[in-house]
Amino acid sequence: MKKGKLPQSPSASHVIVSLVEDYPNYMIINLDKLDYCASLKNLETISNKQNYKFIQGDICNSHFVKLLFETEKIDIVLHFAAQTHVDLSFVRTFEFTYVNVYGTHVLVSAAHEARVEKFIYVSTDEVYGGSLDKEFDESSPKQPTNPYASSKAAAECFVQSYWERYKFPAVITRSSNVYGPHQYPEKVIPKFISLLQHNRKCCIHGSGLQTRNFLYATDVVEAFLTVLKKGKPGEIYNIGTNFEMSVLQLAKELIQLIKETSSESEMENWVDYVNDRPTNDMRYPMKSEKIHGLGWRPKVPWKEGIKKTIDWYRENFHNWKNAEKALEPFPVQPPFV
Repeated sequence: MKKGKLPQSPSASHVIVSLVEDYPNYMIINLDKLDYCASLKNLETISNKQNYKFIQGDICNSHFVKLLFETEKIDIVLHFAAQTHVDLSFVRTFEFTYVNVYGTHVLVSAAHEARVEKFIYVSTDEVYGGSLDKEFDESSPKQPTNPYASSKAAAECFVQSYWERYKFPAVITRSSNVYGPHQYPEKVIPKFISLLQHNRKCCIHGSGLQTRNFLYATDVVEAFLTVLKKGKPGEIYNIGTNFEMSVLQLAKELIQLIKETSSESEMENWVDYVNDRPTNDMRYPMKSEKIHGLGWRPKVPWKEGIKKTIDWYRENFHNWKNAEKALEPFPVQPPFV
């Protein structure tokens, strides 16, 4: 029996490891294009396991995806594959639309034709847009403000339409920011950690007063496994946390931990303010009572999670051959063709 088809992302790599180790009687298939932000080194601990198979391929290739479902007899899909870097989405908008919307349509169509038992679409809290005070629940309207969030919201609509039309067993998750090992250092926490470990300044977009909610990777794994086991088809589940921190405060905490200074003037020496994004939502507050009802809550305290993350990047920054490019204030990538 095939447990799933998991296009890789930082969260997905942790989910893959957990599934392979905890479900030895299931074959776990990892489909990944191996784009710039992917690294198979993150999966070396399970690469030789009998119940794990890596397949390189593109979810936007409809003929390949259909053949994959036919030959591998896949019956559960966890769909993590996406372009996810907000900064990059402003300059490569069409690629985000193509991969995130068209790719999802290809995947959900093939999964429906293959009559899979469950299809979990991994979305984001950013589909709600920003809010200073109102907390979003699963029924809140989607009001995305950047190209990445817009592409994820559009992809959600395709997934939901298969539930509405065919009662296709799809479930959607919307999670807060994930941090921890395995994350390509273009995202804010690994980026700041890696910059400081390379004796470079943290680059703050705008004022740095924007706040984000951060979930440690193993907590998110538990959330996805909970939805896999108990999530109801046709439903949406927020995966959130009350832990919230501004980007500027994040930089200062990391400076304290890595540079071992609590002097305000010394900390300012490790901060560089740069131009802000075209849009930069201030907050993404979410209610997560629905998934709490399934028995999930985050467990890993910030101090524990961030220490593990700092230690991991000290040893594993070069898991990606182009990791240095991720440390620039704004994306350095070739244009999408």
